[in-house]
Amino acid sequence: MIIKVNFRNPEKEVIKKAVGIIKNGGLVVIPTDTVYGLLVDARNKKPVEKIFKIKKRSKMKPIAIFVKDIKTAKKYAFIDRKQEEFLKKNWPGKITVILKSKNNLSEGVMAKNKTIGIRIADCKLVNLLLEKMNFPLAQTSANISGGEATTKIREVLEQFAGKRITPDLIIDAGDLSNNRPSKIVDLTQEKPLIIRF
Repeated sequence: MIIKVNFRNPEKEVIKKAVGIIKNGGLVVIPTDTVYGLLVDARNKKPVEKIFKIKKRSKMKPIAIFVKDIKTAKKYAFIDRKQEEFLKKNWPGKITVILKSKNNLSEGVMAKNKTIGIRIADCKLVNLLLEKMNFPLAQTSANISGGEATTKIREVLEQFAGKRITPDLIIDAGDLSNNRPSKIVDLTQEKPLIIRF
């Protein structure tokens, strides 16, 4: 199913449809402040596994989560004062941070070394979804692993056309601004370490 959306001012019906699908364990393609992404309920093992299958992604590469605020981030990760200062300066924004996990989310979201990637997006559509659901969303770029993340809706549709496993909903905002996936910064080190520029 494909639904068009006004990216800057998302329609209530679109939000409602996406919320219903995600709450029922579905997988949604969504435009974000970086690239098109795949979203599922981060607490639910089945849809998280569906992301790995649809992307042909290695289980060794955990999936990051979107949260709505720092308070929510603290439910899922250990955040000290210094880390919180970094987050307040950089969130919402295009930075995913690696933090020590509290081990209370689905397998596939937490890494084997008990860390988790977390981001607050600077994106009205993502944040409206998070407000309605009040739980974190597992998120990754909407492409087959090894392929390029994309801001072009046509490329998203081509990625999943005719595949055995497909998204339950694709939210089409047309082509996004030319962006890259978020920068990844590891905050579990003594000094912040950039993993991906």
